[in-house]
Amino acid sequence: MKVLIIASYLKKHILVFHMPYLKAFKKMGYEVHVASKNDYGKNYEAKLTDHDYFFDINFHRNPFNPINVLALFSLIRIIKQNDYDIIHCHTPIGGFIGRLASKISGKKPKIIYTAHGFHFYKNAPIKNWIMYYPIERFLSKFTDILITINEEDYSFSKKKLKAKNIYYIPGVGIDVSKYEGEKTDFYRESLGLSKNVFLMMSVGELNKNKNHKVVIKALARLNDLTIHYIICGEGKLKKQLEKLSTRLNVNKQVHFLGYRTDLHNIYLISDLFVFPSYREGLSLSLMEAMASSLPVVCSDIRGNNDLVVNGLGGYLSKPNDVKSFTKNIKKLLENPDQRKLFSVYNCIKVKTFSVTNVVPKVMEIYREISREGFKCQK
Repeated sequence: MKVLIIASYLKKHILVFHMPYLKAFKKMGYEVHVASKNDYGKNYEAKLTDHDYFFDINFHRNPFNPINVLALFSLIRIIKQNDYDIIHCHTPIGGFIGRLASKISGKKPKIIYTAHGFHFYKNAPIKNWIMYYPIERFLSKFTDILITINEEDYSFSKKKLKAKNIYYIPGVGIDVSKYEGEKTDFYRESLGLSKNVFLMMSVGELNKNKNHKVVIKALARLNDLTIHYIICGEGKLKKQLEKLSTRLNVNKQVHFLGYRTDLHNIYLISDLFVFPSYREGLSLSLMEAMASSLPVVCSDIRGNNDLVVNGLGGYLSKPNDVKSFTKNIKKLLENPDQRKLFSVYNCIKVKTFSVTNVVPKVMEIYREISREGFKCQK
């Protein structure tokens, strides 16, 4: 079987989410090709040892950017030159251009699209519905299998989209064992943090959607110098968030750590994971925090509320409710026994979303396609 995996980015998506799948494909004897934008650099080949071919496609995040026209033609050429049995698309741009290219190419592979969180969702801005829903509804007509990773998207897809088969799979899979370990004061000290501070952390790009400003505002309201907040991620809003921290006089308590390759250690030195996003599909960083035995205070949105049970593994707040975030952080700050109970619950809960549970479910879909004999699309 010959499979093409399409996603927007190599480092930010393929290397983060898909290595377990590439390894599973190889074990099953599949020939696997990967098409994505190489945002890793010249040494990407050292990271990708589990597929046969890599195609560097210059995708742009904005679906209406003219660069994506060139990406479309590149994919059409690749699909025409290769007899793929399956094309599996990921990310909004990969799903849009990949499925369109497959249709235009005239080839008849089975088309799978994993929706990592639709841009249209309950309470989403109306412009998201206007821009993205008609496109997804159109593309779903020639999608053989649509995989959704949260309950809201699954329920919506069953009612409104036209894919031939729709599945719910609990996420993309997390290696739970990677995040197990003991807390050590040494790693805190290496980051210049005292072992006595109460340490909150967030992971995510410094952009509007990740909404880090809400936690900074909550930190100012708490007015407690023993609380520190570390943010792991890069983005265009860094200077704006630094100015906000300075204006609220908490700049000495907020630490911007940038892009990190040692997150598993940073989870282990933290006391609380805070995650105030406006939109998520099913957050990997939230699952990593749960696997690291962290209690959580997060936004009550699609995906997050698939993972965090309010009052059992953490507390849920509306994304813009600074007062609620402040109250929930304070409750956990003052109640270490509650933090321990939430930690134990999250360690158990996250196993549902583990690689050992999720990857076999996806592989079974591939086996079903194989048993069908690769029937052409209607």
